[in-house]
Amino acid sequence: MDEHMSDGLGVTDTSAIGSELSGLEGVRNLYIHFPFCRSKCTYCALHSRAGSSADERARYVARIAEAIREIARRRAPSHFLSTVYFGGGTPALCDLAPLFDALAPLISPAECEFTVELNPLDVSSDTLAALKGGGVNRVSMGVQSLDDHVLAKMGRGYTFHDAERAFYLLKESFENAGVDFIAGYPGEEVALSPRYARLAKWGLAHCSVYSLILEENSILGRRVKSGIMKEDDIPGDDEALNRVALMARLLSNIGLERYEISSHAVPGFECRHNLAVWRGEDYIGLGDGAYGRIGLKRTIGMGGGVDWKCQTETVTYEADRKERSLFRLRTREGIDASAFPQWTATLDKFTDEALLEKTGTVYRLTERGTEVCDTILSELV
Repeated sequence: MDEHMSDGLGVTDTSAIGSELSGLEGVRNLYIHFPFCRSKCTYCALHSRAGSSADERARYVARIAEAIREIARRRAPSHFLSTVYFGGGTPALCDLAPLFDALAPLISPAECEFTVELNPLDVSSDTLAALKGGGVNRVSMGVQSLDDHVLAKMGRGYTFHDAERAFYLLKESFENAGVDFIAGYPGEEVALSPRYARLAKWGLAHCSVYSLILEENSILGRRVKSGIMKEDDIPGDDEALNRVALMARLLSNIGLERYEISSHAVPGFECRHNLAVWRGEDYIGLGDGAYGRIGLKRTIGMGGGVDWKCQTETVTYEADRKERSLFRLRTREGIDASAFPQWTATLDKFTDEALLEKTGTVYRLTERGTEVCDTILSELV
């Protein structure tokens, strides 16, 4: 899962969107969340659920499509979106054609980065052709592990060979294709199994590696809470970070550079949508569980599937300015502290500890610093 702090632009009544969509005319980034899955993975605490009907999914898509059409009606004909991202959940469980039709007036194919997340089980020639026909030009496939015993414990429903075949098929249609992994799952060795060396042949354009977070409301978290599993069975932070470091080294060796804490890409294939978020740009979020940022507004779509509604919070100008600046620390671009002199002492302290490096007024994470970025950010906040 590439990361989103997007704004759920909820619509309580698609026949009267009106003020819900005010202020969106100039926003160039759009995130749409699909809260549907085949089954719930054991590590997952994201906003998704299994067991939805085809009718429920179709009605959900129809509401999102109406919101998109209203956005299009409010914009100048040539004011195109820069990025579109379909995340989940599992977007491919839905018929996406109505969304492609609604988005067409908002997209210039030569300019827009249009990403869809896929599960290896979604990948087929027909699905890929439909995505390409709808304007999609970037795909992120959630593999999570290359070890079959770990995939089984995660509840992913496929094997390494299934994932490898799916990615080779994906690459036939999409040059800009990448994968996600999770590090630190119970039963996973710190050392990478020999299968990971085969990534050199996959032709990855992008790869994200996330450390496992034991969430209370995940299946894994509930197992620990109930005593079915011991917390000691969950790899510690050091083990997970060692695994992340090994993955970073492997990816570097096959030509993917680390441009953000969790993200690696062949130069030129960085995820523009996520960079827009980390650089402080506004982004619209549509759907149940979607977040977004429009000026001083922060909203999230909540309420359960088709009936999602908008919850909006307004932050202060100063809080907004800090948030947009702090996110940049996650990236290799770093954070320019010239506008926030009150941060300098803290940033210099971490520089002395070799967690940051400094060039003029710009501070960037060192390799060690990537392991404790949250700590640095919390002190700045």
